[in-house]
Amino acid sequence: MSSLSLAVRDSSTMLRRNLLHARRYPSLTLNLLLTPIMLLLLFVYIFGDAMSAGIGGGDRSEYIAYLVPGLLLMTIGSTTIGTAVSVSNDMTEGIIARFRTMAIHRGSVLIGHVIGSVLQSIASVVLVGAVAVAIGFRSTNATALEWLAAFGLLVLFALALTWIAVGMGLISPNAEAASNNAMPLIFLPLISSAFVPVDGMPGWFQPIAEYQPFTPAIETLRGLLLGTEIGHNGWLAVAWCLGLAVLGYFWSAAKFNRDPK
Repeated sequence: MSSLSLAVRDSSTMLRRNLLHARRYPSLTLNLLLTPIMLLLLFVYIFGDAMSAGIGGGDRSEYIAYLVPGLLLMTIGSTTIGTAVSVSNDMTEGIIARFRTMAIHRGSVLIGHVIGSVLQSIASVVLVGAVAVAIGFRSTNATALEWLAAFGLLVLFALALTWIAVGMGLISPNAEAASNNAMPLIFLPLISSAFVPVDGMPGWFQPIAEYQPFTPAIETLRGLLLGTEIGHNGWLAVAWCLGLAVLGYFWSAAKFNRDPK
């Protein structure tokens, strides 16, 4: 069997393993999924009218359209925290040491985690999107090509954050530390353009919100879903995703190959 065939076979096995774990122990994913759903309902039904007026909108429906793209990306950040916890558990409970004694492709363990996490992230996005549609979100101005581009951006963003989460899990001594280390993946959307425009923030705070990966990704996804202009945000979002994915990959690979556990 060629090295490529071996890698594909072993990675598929590890993917099935991670999906089985997610199915048997869904509580972590569901708990992380509740955060964006609760924020969606809170900001729509409690703050919706006030926030819509604050950004110059006419009614609550306009704020729903503004809010949903940011929460979809926040959902990805929340889901990948479970990846960090899962990787940390594998590293500390001894299963990785056992895998290293077996004739399997070395990178298949991490690849299985990454692909499984991306699939879970997209499934979570679909669920949050369904809730958003149920409470009034509509994307009537987007073309089929824009929908396809939006889906591609979500997958690429999930891949980038997943590799970062894998690295966070590898450096964590236990599951609690992994969860804490990955908290910026939920915190960053809160200080982005997910809830209010960057122009409406204090002047000293605007660079913090603007120069981070979530804001250009949110603006790009918002433009694609609503059929509006995305300007330079599309290139920035892709650059952030590719940069984080490459950084996370090499960081994770270096840590995984060096760690004797």
